[in-house]
Amino acid sequence: MRQSDPQILEPVAGNGLLHRRLFLTGSAALAGAGLTLLSARPVGAAPPEVPAWMKIPGAGMSPYGVRSKHEEHVVRTVGSTPGTIGTGASRTPLEHLEGIITPGALHFERHHNGIPDIDPAEHRLLIHGLVDRPLMFDLEALSRYPLVSRIQFLECSGNSGANNAPEPPQQSAGGIHGLVSCSEWTGVPLGVLLDEAGVGRDARWIVAEGADAAAMSRSVPISKALDDSIVAMYQNGEHLRPGNGYPMRLFLPGWEGNACVKWLRRIQVTAEPAMTKDETSKYSDLRPDGTALLFTFPMGVKSVITSPSGGLAMQGPGLYQISGIAWSGVGRIRRVEVSADGGESWAKAALSEPVLSKALVRFRLPWRWNGGPAVLQSRAIDESGAVQPTRAALLAERGAAFRYHYHAIQSWEVSAEGSVRNVYA
Repeated sequence: MRQSDPQILEPVAGNGLLHRRLFLTGSAALAGAGLTLLSARPVGAAPPEVPAWMKIPGAGMSPYGVRSKHEEHVVRTVGSTPGTIGTGASRTPLEHLEGIITPGALHFERHHNGIPDIDPAEHRLLIHGLVDRPLMFDLEALSRYPLVSRIQFLECSGNSGANNAPEPPQQSAGGIHGLVSCSEWTGVPLGVLLDEAGVGRDARWIVAEGADAAAMSRSVPISKALDDSIVAMYQNGEHLRPGNGYPMRLFLPGWEGNACVKWLRRIQVTAEPAMTKDETSKYSDLRPDGTALLFTFPMGVKSVITSPSGGLAMQGPGLYQISGIAWSGVGRIRRVEVSADGGESWAKAALSEPVLSKALVRFRLPWRWNGGPAVLQSRAIDESGAVQPTRAALLAERGAAFRYHYHAIQSWEVSAEGSVRNVYA
């Protein structure tokens, strides 16, 4: 098919979904299909009027960059546990972001007893337990080791759990699913430090402890610690922000965020999990038969449409871009499909490069909205073949009391008036 072939504007699934080729073949396809006439207004040959900001000198420079005042509405939603100040979470405004990298100031946070004010010169990391040589590291010592950088997502295991409720919460994409973010993480491979300490023959687990007032502690299998885990000191090129673990945190790619202990101060190598308060009183999964699953670390395959999404509004019938993010704790996303008719039919979305392992990937699909009601959905398939489930299937398997690792298909209902709301479909 030629890039300019008008067939690329023919529907490939119900309710106006068009072929993803529009986002795979570049500007030639857009021009050939006449899409510029759908997004730009024809004008005469005269140049536009000179705006006011071109008539006076601009503002001076600053030591640390700030965003435009016109973007100050893009903020996290912050919720604290009643009666506390520092216990709660802040959620990334997914509906206002593009690409896959989350700005540091908008990265989600989850805290159990506030953000400690740590002097990096006084902070230490101890590795001890079933090792040949207990070791102590300060930040300067760790900085001498070879560093690795990886672009990968971090997700709280409680993310999207609001959709467990009997009635769909009427919030934005970020309000429901904003406990996920993606950054470039830079640090020292934990396996390098453990090899230097000399892991004992009976070692099967590590217990990581944070330096916050809650002394957040989690048990992690030694196999993961020796695989792809890092002691992260940098995020998106600068030192970690205090809310994300400054001066160092444990980062376990693809695994639930609470196990990626912030303000890391101690790693004890053990033969058994410690069964800490943080992995027994919470972060365990209650099943319908009354038993509980522990140590369900990997995050499931998942996606969410961020535009259009809850709280946003369509501006009349016409051609739109459906955009969203997908991710999996197993590895790469292989495919994302989109439906505009509540799951009756599906079309394959375009995945924007890069498609990285255990990272967010941006997907896009053109949609010609006819102005009638629609239910938008996305489902992701990862490289293991796992398919994102429907809400009904997930609840049937786990029961309504299953609190963590919610990764069912999100449904957004578009009304004839153009408003968008969360629905269960």
